[in-house]
Amino acid sequence: MLIDELLPAYDVSDSVATTVEADRQTTWEALLGVDLIEVGRLKPLIGALGAARMLPELAVHLLHGERPPQAPDRMTLLDTTEALADEGGWVLLAERPGEEIALGLVGRFWRPVIEYATVEPEEFDAFDEPGWAKTVYALSARALGPASTLLEGTMRTATTDEHARRWFRRYWTFGVGSGAHVLVQGLLDVACDEAESQSRG
Repeated sequence: MLIDELLPAYDVSDSVATTVEADRQTTWEALLGVDLIEVGRLKPLIGALGAARMLPELAVHLLHGERPPQAPDRMTLLDTTEALADEGGWVLLAERPGEEIALGLVGRFWRPVIEYATVEPEEFDAFDEPGWAKTVYALSARALGPASTLLEGTMRTATTDEHARRWFRRYWTFGVGSGAHVLVQGLLDVACDEAESQSRG
């Protein structure tokens, strides 16, 4: 899988999967078409997790007398790659059209307001500046049969030094791991529902 090529050594990992009663292409298109903002509306726990994570950044804007950035009306997985990297935009690291996509992000995720590093796709593998964590999200659709697909999401994070490793492990241990799991599971559930709805016609 792409994630094995992009981040073979890592500190933490989490995977979720679901079986979809639809063909692979329909499932893949449904996954790429999922509105991430709508996922938060459909899954209240995900909406709450996202809101809680945004509060420190919102407070910083308000303390500086700045207007908080306007949230888009809609956002898909590929839309996340259009934001600037230092503002939390994901980097499209690799793609196998119709089968698999891998997105990357480099940050100090444990800080109340996350600090991001600007890293181009071709720099991601070699990036080793101390004090950072590199995360890869890989999402894949594999055919189990003519009308059945395994939809899977895997997240891996590797830190660049011992200092970052200690901080990230604390961050992960105190609930972030379960939060990341819930977020990706929600994404796959919504994609599954959409694909099966389209498959039924």
